[in-house]
Amino acid sequence: MRGRNMELVFSLFALLIFFTRMGTAHSMKVPVNVGVVLDKDAKIGKMGLRCISMALSDFYASHRHYKTRIVLNDRDSNHSVVGAAVAAMDLIKKVEVQAIIGPVTSMQANFLINLGNEAQVPIISFSATSPFLSSLRSEFFIRASLNDSAQVNVITSIIQAFGWREVTPIYIDNEYGEGLIPFLTDALHQIDTSVPYRSIIHPSASDEEVVAELCKLMTMQTRVFVVHMFHSLSSRLFTKAKELGMMSEGYVWIITDGITNMLSTMDHLVIDSMQGVIGIKPYVPRTKRLKDFTLRWDNKYQQEKVLANYDLTVFGLWAYDSAIALAMAVERVWAPSFSFQSITNRSRNPSEFETFGVSQFGKDLSRALSSTVFRGLSGSFNFVNGQLQSSAFQIVNVLGNKERSIGFWTPKCGLVRELKSMNTCYRYSASKDNLKSIIWPGDATHAPKGWVVPTSGRVLRIGVPVKDTGFSEFVRVTRDASTNITSVTGYCIDIFEATMKALPYHVPYEYIPFAKPDGKSAGSYDEMLHQVLLGNFDAVAGDVTILANRSLLVDFTLPYTESGVIMVVPYKSKEDKNAWVFLKPLTWDLWVASAFFFVFMGFVIWILEHQTNEDFSGSHLHQVGTSCWFSLSTMVFAHREKVVSNLARFVVIIWCFVVLILTQSYTSSLSSLLTIQQLEPSITDVQEIRTKGQRVGYKSSSVVLEFLHRLSFVESQIKMYDSEEDLDFALSNGSIVAVFGEVPYMKLFVTKHCSRYTMVAPTHKNGGFGFVFAKGSPLVPDVSRAILNVTGGEKMAQIENTWIGKPTICQDSSSTRSSSSLSFSSFWGLFLIVGVAASFALIIFTAMLVYEHRVFLMHLDLKACWRKKKSTDKEAMNSPNIAT
Repeated sequence: MRGRNMELVFSLFALLIFFTRMGTAHSMKVPVNVGVVLDKDAKIGKMGLRCISMALSDFYASHRHYKTRIVLNDRDSNHSVVGAAVAAMDLIKKVEVQAIIGPVTSMQANFLINLGNEAQVPIISFSATSPFLSSLRSEFFIRASLNDSAQVNVITSIIQAFGWREVTPIYIDNEYGEGLIPFLTDALHQIDTSVPYRSIIHPSASDEEVVAELCKLMTMQTRVFVVHMFHSLSSRLFTKAKELGMMSEGYVWIITDGITNMLSTMDHLVIDSMQGVIGIKPYVPRTKRLKDFTLRWDNKYQQEKVLANYDLTVFGLWAYDSAIALAMAVERVWAPSFSFQSITNRSRNPSEFETFGVSQFGKDLSRALSSTVFRGLSGSFNFVNGQLQSSAFQIVNVLGNKERSIGFWTPKCGLVRELKSMNTCYRYSASKDNLKSIIWPGDATHAPKGWVVPTSGRVLRIGVPVKDTGFSEFVRVTRDASTNITSVTGYCIDIFEATMKALPYHVPYEYIPFAKPDGKSAGSYDEMLHQVLLGNFDAVAGDVTILANRSLLVDFTLPYTESGVIMVVPYKSKEDKNAWVFLKPLTWDLWVASAFFFVFMGFVIWILEHQTNEDFSGSHLHQVGTSCWFSLSTMVFAHREKVVSNLARFVVIIWCFVVLILTQSYTSSLSSLLTIQQLEPSITDVQEIRTKGQRVGYKSSSVVLEFLHRLSFVESQIKMYDSEEDLDFALSNGSIVAVFGEVPYMKLFVTKHCSRYTMVAPTHKNGGFGFVFAKGSPLVPDVSRAILNVTGGEKMAQIENTWIGKPTICQDSSSTRSSSSLSFSSFWGLFLIVGVAASFALIIFTAMLVYEHRVFLMHLDLKACWRKKKSTDKEAMNSPNIAT
């Protein structure tokens, strides 16, 4: 009995021990190693690590029953991609972390994402925002921040609201900076806003390089800048922009969320240089929970020197929420232990980067993270395609020592003053009226127009050449002696003024003649262009030829005239009256057609007349001769054969009309060939002039002399003339046989003397006339575009008619006068009429003939006749003596 009691006590004791051990086992927490790769001495790194630690502490304090506990293993990436890679490799290989929070930059994340794919370890970044990372399409990359492309529509809505048509992006030269630009330019293109220039600044650019780039922007027309770079580089950028006066009235600066989110961490001197800047950032609801956390943050860390003098940013909130989301996901994929599976068959000679294992729970953990949804400090925390989503952006204006909210943007409503108005909006709006008042750079209260005249603001000094002799139609400078007022007119001046009016902005200018005190020319065109290089002229408007050597000193616009050098020679009489000239009035096809219809009409008249008209009867040879004679004699109305058939008379009347027109046209054309003087160029080949050693001329102060030297003319063959009157006199008396000049000059010269001289092809191309500006002048592209608008419109034709004119009395100077031969195409209608009439007469004649012999035809046995004919043919073949 006692033994049984002892056995019962022992059993109860064993059961007690079992339940005690079960309870102890149940109360044990499974540790899960998680890596943190951050730049520990960077502001975002420090903030992120502290927020992650606070998040896990807060989370497990309120979730004591959770069976898992995240153990943080932090590593320093040392601001480099290699440092981040080494840190991640160490965490995966040695610590076997199940997830990695970080890194800070997009460049570091690019490598870590690939590493996470290999080890199947989720990579959670709260600050890598480059859109390029999305293209990797990794299931193990969780972006706990916004994609930079999400803010593109906010930027374009602001630009559209104020009607700015040109925007210059300023971005850092790395993956982070370049990721946003394709999305931004495409979005701007959709609202008809162009990007004339992209300003790229290297991450390690010196202050001098930053200043050089800003100075380049100052010379351009655009005054709207979108800045997208690290906040550290932007601090130097705005400081230098302030020193250069680029934070003054008329400028527009828009910063992306990467800079706006860090405004609270920037130095006061930097903020002071950013007055009037517009920034955008994700909207974070001001909840009681966020307020309490911010208060705890201030109390706990503001006393520490490492985090002094800056506030909590959205990156810290995203880091906090990322840690919460990871803790929730780890609990959902709970396991007694989290381990790696070794993989040894990666390659025959595995490197250090290929010898790590694969997490057994990485896929489950990544899926759990992607499906995690909760209300975090930053707002609604949920992932779509592995990326954090935001429903609203806040638009702020830097004013004083802080940022001031001026509105919001939502995908549904666009720009709104307050988010509470989202429920009342009915359509998307991009109106500036939906924003609060903005203080722009320079304390301006009115919105800048977005562009300025890219000069120092003074009146442009436009130099114009003074012509002492010849071709004053291009530039004419006259001075009124009584009023001492100088007026500048001419072909080139009218084009220049029309071009400046075509610019999208007003440019004040004044003409400064390049002349001596006595009004005479102050020098050559090259000397005048040198004044632009010296800064005495801002530009030159005149008949200045674009040359390669000149373009080394100044900038030229696109040419506004026809380019090239051409030869002008006198006309000579063309003696071409040979024995066969009578054949030239008609082309060969008209001769053939006429001969055919003469024969055809003779045949038609014979058909209609030979049965009733004795003149067309007789032997076959006589009938053929009579028919041809009758048809040909109609040319002179000398036929004596009578026409008795009405159908034949009808045909003859029409045919006589056609013959009359042909003979009159032939007579007229032949008369012009025999009587009108034929003119042709006296010389058409430059080689002929050189071979014969004849002399040629050119106008002084032109660029043709160098061209003539290239054509191998010797000095003894070249003669310079000062005026067009001298050129005319020299060509008339035979002193020179040709004159070479630029096309605009020669076109004017030939127009004045169109009956005596002509231009001879080919045209030897050169640059043409262009307007001159100082080297690097930002006006050149705009003026060139305006020239295209002017030269392609009606205004150009009006200017040419005014100053150059058109020859209206004499023949076209570009071709010789000639009398072209008459072709069949000019008379085919007449031949068609007579052909139809003759055919119609033949049809009526045949019908009448059939009707007249209808009784005979009705009783005619065609089959019997056919058999009789065959029998007759056989007898004829068998009887050679029978004559056919």
